[in-house]
Amino acid sequence: MSSVFPGGAYLAALLVSLAGLGFLDWRHRVAVFADARRTLATIGIGVAAFLAWDLAGVGLGIFFRGDSRYLTGIQVAPEVPLEELLFLTLLVYQTLLLWLALSRRVASRSPASRSPASRSPLTATEEASG
Repeated sequence: MSSVFPGGAYLAALLVSLAGLGFLDWRHRVAVFADARRTLATIGIGVAAFLAWDLAGVGLGIFFRGDSRYLTGIQVAPEVPLEELLFLTLLVYQTLLLWLALSRRVASRSPASRSPASRSPLTATEEASG
């Protein structure tokens, strides 16, 4: 029986997903393309924290690598496949992008961030009568 999804399919999916996040980041200058040094440090710290969590779980016998034909079979530590590092990177990067994008959006809607010239006429009228 031949496999429709060869080993490494999960790795490929993770790389495509990371590339998509990178494109969105580039397009909107949210994280890496806004402040690369801070972003890469944040991602590194987040991945290290999750990896420590994973290793603690492996040490306690809670986490283990199951058999899957979609994995490459490369392990970076006992019970920790290569794909786990990329998944953790994806998780942290995606969360950081979402947080920064939503923070930017909230800040742009804040009345304090608007100049008087950019306020709507209704707001200006309400303030004058106020």
